[in-house]
Amino acid sequence: MQTRAKIFDDLAKVAGGAASTLSGLKGEIESLVRHQIERLMADAGTVPRDEFDAVKAMAAKARGEQEILEKRVRDIEIKLGIKAPVKSNIKPKVRAKPKPKAKPAAKTKTAPGKSKGKR
Repeated sequence: MQTRAKIFDDLAKVAGGAASTLSGLKGEIESLVRHQIERLMADAGTVPRDEFDAVKAMAAKARGEQEILEKRVRDIEIKLGIKAPVKSNIKPKVRAKPKPKAKPAAKTKTAPGKSKGKR
């Protein structure tokens, strides 16, 4: 009876040691994978999330300031009696310059029965 209890105690210690080793190994593998992914993302030219969020916030702030300035300009134009230009979402068409026509090559007439090539 005593030996069985000792065996169970030993097995419990081995299982506990194995579990702690596996959890440590799991953490090590996760950190290695995270490091590799960050390195690949940096090589691919992507930006970290915190930098993206910072630029997104700056863009939102700039857009808000632009809207405030547009309103102020409209108010000033109204006070001055200036007619504001009409906004249009239609982009003007850009026409390419026409290419000059190539002159046709001069045709040489050959006498009947004679060929152009040398013999």
